Amino acid sequence: MKAKQLRDFKDTLNLPKTAFPMKANLLKKEKELLTFWKEKDIYKKLQEKNKGKQSFILHDGPPYANGHIHMGHALNKILKDIIVKYYSMKGYYVPFVPGWDCHGLPIELQVEKKLGKKKDKTPLLQKRRLCREYAEKFINIQRDEFIRLGIFGDWESPYLTMDYQYEASIIEEFFRFFYEGYLYRKKKPVYWCPHCVTALAEAEVEYAEKLSPSIYVKFKLKNTDTILGKNNNLYFIVWTTTPWTLPANLALAIHPDKDYSVIEIADNYYIIASELLETLKNKIGFDGKVIKVIKGKKMEGLKAKHPFIERDSLVVTADFVTTTEGTGVVHIAPGHGEDDYLVGLKYNLDIYTPVDEYGRFIISEHGLKGIEVFKANKKIIDILRQHSALIHKGEISHSYPHCWRCKRPIIFRATEQWFISIEHKGLRKRCLEEIEKVKWIPIWGKERIKGMLETRPDWCISRQRAWGVPITMLRCNNCGEIVKEEKMFQKIVNMVKQKGSDIWFKLDVKDILPAEYKCKCGSNYFIKEQDILDVWFDSGVSYAAVLQKDKRLKWPSEMYLEGSDQHRGWFQSSLIASVGTRGCAPYNIVLTHGFVVDGQGKKMSKSLGNVISPDEVIKQHGAEILRLWVSAENYRDDVRLSKEILRRLVEAYRKIRNTCRFLLGNLYDFDYKDYSTVLLEIDRWAMCRLQKLIKKITDAYDRYDFHEVFHRIYNFCIVDLSSFYLHILKDRLYTSAPASAERRSAQWTIEKILNVITKLIAPILSFTAEEIWQQMVKDKKLESVFLSDFPKIDERFIDEQLQHRWQMLIEVRDVVLKALEIKRAEKFIGDSLEAKVIIYTTGEYLTLLRQYIKFLPTLFVVSQVEIKDEISFPMTMDAFKEKNSAMTVIIERAEGKKCHRCWKWSISVGSFLDEPQVCEECYQVLKKIINNNEV
Repeated sequence: MKAKQLRDFKDTLNLPKTAFPMKANLLKKEKELLTFWKEKDIYKKLQEKNKGKQSFILHDGPPYANGHIHMGHALNKILKDIIVKYYSMKGYYVPFVPGWDCHGLPIELQVEKKLGKKKDKTPLLQKRRLCREYAEKFINIQRDEFIRLGIFGDWESPYLTMDYQYEASIIEEFFRFFYEGYLYRKKKPVYWCPHCVTALAEAEVEYAEKLSPSIYVKFKLKNTDTILGKNNNLYFIVWTTTPWTLPANLALAIHPDKDYSVIEIADNYYIIASELLETLKNKIGFDGKVIKVIKGKKMEGLKAKHPFIERDSLVVTADFVTTTEGTGVVHIAPGHGEDDYLVGLKYNLDIYTPVDEYGRFIISEHGLKGIEVFKANKKIIDILRQHSALIHKGEISHSYPHCWRCKRPIIFRATEQWFISIEHKGLRKRCLEEIEKVKWIPIWGKERIKGMLETRPDWCISRQRAWGVPITMLRCNNCGEIVKEEKMFQKIVNMVKQKGSDIWFKLDVKDILPAEYKCKCGSNYFIKEQDILDVWFDSGVSYAAVLQKDKRLKWPSEMYLEGSDQHRGWFQSSLIASVGTRGCAPYNIVLTHGFVVDGQGKKMSKSLGNVISPDEVIKQHGAEILRLWVSAENYRDDVRLSKEILRRLVEAYRKIRNTCRFLLGNLYDFDYKDYSTVLLEIDRWAMCRLQKLIKKITDAYDRYDFHEVFHRIYNFCIVDLSSFYLHILKDRLYTSAPASAERRSAQWTIEKILNVITKLIAPILSFTAEEIWQQMVKDKKLESVFLSDFPKIDERFIDEQLQHRWQMLIEVRDVVLKALEIKRAEKFIGDSLEAKVIIYTTGEYLTLLRQYIKFLPTLFVVSQVEIKDEISFPMTMDAFKEKNSAMTVIIERAEGKKCHRCWKWSISVGSFLDEPQVCEECYQVLKKIINNNEV
């Protein structure tokens, strides 16, 4: 063999002769892949591929179309996308129809903000038009932002709650509730936001700390002889943190079965619960002599004087009165509290509310008129002090309800509202029964929603705003009777289908009812409702508007997936609506994720400066890192995000990517023939490990444990591949003859590994998986990785005995690597190929290592290995031995010279005149290359 027949040694190494694929240009590549998916219509082809097969319907909970997406949106949509892609690749028919919640306060407040001082003078229909335009604008913005995340879905035909057909469905479902008897209109206390000027539902209330007055007030009892036997100054003491509700006081509630003590202090007498005597003594210094004890029920029906208004307060009994705090006497304002309201109904009290829709007093007493309720607290305390009715004043910080939009404190205020009864036809009980049939992920979600449903009041579904679906009901102006004409209802639905819900505000009553129509009271004068429906009703009936009307979908759906706050919101409103009109839950599975918080677990807020936006991450790192973040964190808890977390994820992503890049780079000349029957044992070991990975990853996807998917993929790439299999494989890939059986065995194996990993990561690292797929030679008939099938276990490669042998070999390798590292630190060797390893062992290990003696240099990545019986170990030798280890390891310098081609040391180097710098193994490879014209 002549030297000139050979190229430079570098050219005889089997490295790719073209540029390495998968260069680090992720941002550019992501945009190219988005274009590819769109132009090739991959989502549509995926649906066509699986059409007619078993379906898995994940129903999208609609986000509000009122701003750019935030990290919570990204977390939510990526989780959904992972599931949609996984089930699609598993062969299920998984159409994903995204939706948007388009009505309601968030959008209307933004429009009013832009209108400024003009907001109150802007005609209703004009304001509604501006709201619609605002929603349309952000639907388009959010659509593009979701697509940028790599989310698959029917983005051209989403469902919108402001579409005419959807609005008609909302009204249809409202009428269904009406026909079934669930709906009623009544004056009762509801959560009320004076700033947003509307009623609120349970789901629209947030709790935050608030500093409130804490006062003890005395109410003088009339006709005290019934208790003391003579008329004296006898007072009930009440405790309240809402002094502003005292002008609405109509009663005092005590517990019927509790003991109450009459105590004497300086010729005055006071009634408080006996159990609280010591507490009040310590808290406010209220101490006196007990002269009598009386049961609460004995005082029912007595009357006390209001402390500063000329009227009486009736003494009533109620089981909700507690003796854990306060005085055991509760001030009752039926117009300002749920329990108070129920007491008012029981005792026929007026549901009195001296406060207007802006939270200002409408009464003239003591100059209160026009004062906002929270500002009135100080004035009312001064009035109490002037009337000698204030016993003690302090402050208390407590959890208080706030409006979800304006974040300001709200009040309970009795107004005429529309409600859905939760008790009618056993609706509450039936909802609780349906909860038991649903699979809740995580399991605590079941107890959470059960607890909320068990105690929730009737659903207030009316709102005093402009932007929403109107409550399309007519009432008799004379007697208040609701018009119940079915033909009228259908007419309204048909008109909304054609012209949208704006039509309600354009029509006169005569356009809806025949001119001759009369109420049963004889009146023919009717008025239209002007309130709109709660937006939670809008989205809550999406099962009817979307799942039941879109032919691609079905009801019930397999899954609803949203944040944990939706146990109070969409999960619950959907459940109530579906059970109320259809008899069962609209979902089979409910999956809940936590909130996005910063690295310390704090809520993200602009004021703290810890907000990270999806756009910020995408511009710096790419959407793929966001997708990796979603999978890497345990979404069942609050999900942390910080620049440090992103930095670690970028590094993890780079390792996975580089592993795939290495695999792909070594397939440039693979012939894609089947070498499965002639694999080397280490390749069969790798295939066995791959099957176990497929099973574990599939199980994790099936359990929706996506963080386990990430960690198993990462560990496989780093531990099984990069640190072990590929590290050992490099010599065979680079120095064996290109078409040799050894190299083809390696290439066949890494092609199978790459093919499987690409599919396993596709639901999560969608961009990377597609990028790999487009550069793989095999399966080019499939345009996209998402049109391929999810990997299945190949039973041919499951070999537990092989696995056991290799586990022992890996244990030996770990010991050898530690010994090599010590010698490297001592500067005895540099590269591990400079070493010769001598292992002294016995028993099973001795037998195994002698069996693999030819392979051990490759396993340890050294030049030479000797195996000896532990009996022959010379005690004077410098050796490495771990505690309780079955072997002793000696590291010596390798014999011979360094081969300039494979870098191993061999005594055969220098034996060949035409190539004196190579070892015998490389020399034979070079001869084969020349003979086969492979250079």
